[in-house]
Amino acid sequence: MAKEEAIMKTEDTMQQEVLEKMETEEAVTVFPKEEMLTLQPTQDTENKLQPEDIAWHEVQSATRTRKILTGMLSGIEKLENDTFIAVVYFKGIRVIIPLSEMMIDLKGETSGSVGEYIIRQTKVLNNMMGCDIDFIVKGIDNKSKSVVASRKDAMEKKQQIYYMTPNENGKFKVREGRIVEGRVIAVAQKVVRVEIFGVECSIAAKELTWDWLGDARERFCVGEVLPVKILNIDFEENADVLKIEASVKQATENTLLQNLKKCRVQGKYAGKITDIVNGNIYVRLHIGVNAVAHTYNDPRMPGKKDEVSFVVTRLDEERGIAVGIITRIIRQNI
Repeated sequence: MAKEEAIMKTEDTMQQEVLEKMETEEAVTVFPKEEMLTLQPTQDTENKLQPEDIAWHEVQSATRTRKILTGMLSGIEKLENDTFIAVVYFKGIRVIIPLSEMMIDLKGETSGSVGEYIIRQTKVLNNMMGCDIDFIVKGIDNKSKSVVASRKDAMEKKQQIYYMTPNENGKFKVREGRIVEGRVIAVAQKVVRVEIFGVECSIAAKELTWDWLGDARERFCVGEVLPVKILNIDFEENADVLKIEASVKQATENTLLQNLKKCRVQGKYAGKITDIVNGNIYVRLHIGVNAVAHTYNDPRMPGKKDEVSFVVTRLDEERGIAVGIITRIIRQNI
């Protein structure tokens, strides 16, 4: 009997020890630390969200932080009160920017009525169609997911960052002599308008390429990003206006003399007339050489964009051009 009691006591003791051990293990169990929920959607969250939800989350965040966003100028609309708005799309989200917030400042064009001035502004805006523009969100409606923004605020913020705030070396990010990138926002026959870190600048045809260019629209397009060299920066403190001069040509290698070696005196080459000024006929030869003709032998009058046959009579190495005569018109541009 004593032996059985001893066995039962031993079993009870073992059972009690097992229970105590289990309780101890439960007490020290370490659960994995839950990851902090952040404002930015995680990869896991992004996989469950639709692209438009992710874009809207980005717009909401940009509203609080005044972050500069970029979208494509896709439309111009006239409202019932006769005011105009620019329509920009950011990752599928419609953003409207009032004309007054587009920073289309036509300096020197103060003549005429307010209505005429607005018409000129809308014409400029129309030429910008299809280009990327920066903006800062001014207000949103979460229910309708509508967004109102300002390009003017974004431009002024970029000016402050790139033109007025020196870096660790005491130099401004955009300064005279530096080569930077510019965004093409409008193209006309003889001029390209570029936005360079918050400042708009018109670049004439002569500063676009080393080649003679008859029509800038044949070479450049809205939305293109170009290297440009900053020639001059003029900040009128009283007028609070920042003006710059820039050149695409001077940001690229001058190949005029190298190309001129392709020509031979008395050689005959085909080319296209790019311009006619004061009797001088400017030709861009197909071999990549700029040429000038003072006379022509064809009975027809040469015109811009005509294909012509050109005979070289002299090489002007100082100017990097060929001088000669147009012998005939191969094909007239009618």
